[in-house]
Amino acid sequence: MTETQDVVQKTPRAEPAKSTLPQPGKPVPSRAYPGALIVVEGTDGSGKSTQLYLLKRWLEIGGYRLHFTEWNSSPLVKSATRRGKQRRLLTPTTFSLLHAADFADRCERQIMPLLQGDYLVLADRYIYTAFARDAARGCPPRWLRNLYRFAPVPDITFYFRAPLDVAVHRILSGRPKLKYYEAGMDLGMSYDRLESFRLFQARILEEYDKMVDTDNFVVLDGTLPVNKLQKQMRDIVASKIELKRFAPHLQEPE
Repeated sequence: MTETQDVVQKTPRAEPAKSTLPQPGKPVPSRAYPGALIVVEGTDGSGKSTQLYLLKRWLEIGGYRLHFTEWNSSPLVKSATRRGKQRRLLTPTTFSLLHAADFADRCERQIMPLLQGDYLVLADRYIYTAFARDAARGCPPRWLRNLYRFAPVPDITFYFRAPLDVAVHRILSGRPKLKYYEAGMDLGMSYDRLESFRLFQARILEEYDKMVDTDNFVVLDGTLPVNKLQKQMRDIVASKIELKRFAPHLQEPE
């Protein structure tokens, strides 16, 4: 009689999903990938989005390999952010963490893979938006820096600086009404939305100015004519980034 032994089959452990993000505490050097990262920053109404759009169109017409990404655009947390805003449940910390989750998702799924794939990535606002806005809401700057320590360092960070009155006028001329969090009403600085917005933007502007030297911002005058600003931007990009690396490869005739 043959004895049979029960063979217990162990289910193999699932390997953890590979991440394109760097290891915590080890920021990615600007040349750890073949691509390049261009970022625009500035207060609301500084003209940064308009200028990045024009740069994007110029590069697209030239056939360059590029990808565009913008702040707070990940579908992963969009619904949670929307519900939190509608019910006015967001504290400065929860607001900051939601934006960090949004950025981490886009960084892992879009920004890092494309930088590693030799693309030119254009970002309409980047981690410096969090450093400015969240610090203006009272979050500790050191905590914020640690929260985003995995972010790749931009090759160029354009800071479009416009005087507070100019930026506020531009925003108000194009908006019928300021939103609750947009106006900084959650901070209790004023019962008047317009005044609250001015005070909030002043805080943000102050935080941006602190980063000019520490984060190597390229400062551009946001009050200049659109075409003059765009020329300055293109000239700087062409001088700092080898654009031909991102140009379309021409096929040799057979």
